[in-house]
Amino acid sequence: MATKALNLADYIFELNVHGMKGRMLKIPSAKKNKNREILVIYGHHALIERWTGLVENLRDYGPVTMPDLPGFGGMDSLYKIGQKPDLDTMADYLAAFVKMRYRRKRITIVGISYGFIVATRMLQRNPELAKKVDLLVSIVGFMHRDDFLFRPVQRKVFIALTRLFAARPVPFFIRYLGLNKFVIKNLYVRLPAGRRRFLEMEAHDFSTMMDFEVKLWQMNDVRTHWATTSEFLDLDNCRNKIDLPVWHVAASSDHYFDNYIVEQHMRVVFSDYHRVEMKSHAHTPNVLGDKKDMAIMVPSKLKRKLAKYP
Repeated sequence: MATKALNLADYIFELNVHGMKGRMLKIPSAKKNKNREILVIYGHHALIERWTGLVENLRDYGPVTMPDLPGFGGMDSLYKIGQKPDLDTMADYLAAFVKMRYRRKRITIVGISYGFIVATRMLQRNPELAKKVDLLVSIVGFMHRDDFLFRPVQRKVFIALTRLFAARPVPFFIRYLGLNKFVIKNLYVRLPAGRRRFLEMEAHDFSTMMDFEVKLWQMNDVRTHWATTSEFLDLDNCRNKIDLPVWHVAASSDHYFDNYIVEQHMRVVFSDYHRVEMKSHAHTPNVLGDKKDMAIMVPSKLKRKLAKYP
């Protein structure tokens, strides 16, 4: 695997919002005279370090900021301050961050999968913030429960199971009995999600990838993970319009979403829709990919759009 040119540790800072402590990536543009402010909202199964390669691509167009979400990436969960991690509360947290971090600046928002629905709900609940956005980008984002490829009965079973997994004391047992290093390394790789992650992976990368998977699972709050999963499996984020066009990066072989249905739902909410496609055999590429590997997440047409500022 290629050595990453970017040392993220030099650009990661402590973050404290509403008494919840986490981290924030804040990195300058790689090129002079690139003034586009880019805010990246990561998705599920999250860690700032997971998106090094994507950040290296995006910083060619301006400085990049990526904050933790409550309960993800090692950040304290909303449960710590007596709140539930539902979509509205996550959106309000993100709105607070945007107001604190950007104030009078305009921003480009790049939302990855679950991160995109958080950003969408934030703009729906805070229409004034839409005026600050010069470009809204969805990377494999979604809008509605019908976007999933799951059959209705299958989706209902998943909702029931994830609600159970989020109910105390089940998350405690999942964390310490189900998400220990031995189980992840010996069971996860045999599950469908695990097999997809290791598809076409060279043997010498396997051990590194497995160590990172252990870190990913253990850094995220289990209760938050399953509570948010249950909610987005029953999602309807199409009730309020947003006066912005959306640029949607769709995976050519997304194993979660029907790209045609996603488009129909995005057209309901946004003032315009532009689709670009990344050639990926899964929902997202290799999570340890370098800049070259992750370049597919920023297709040529989107690169041209990002290069045009203001």
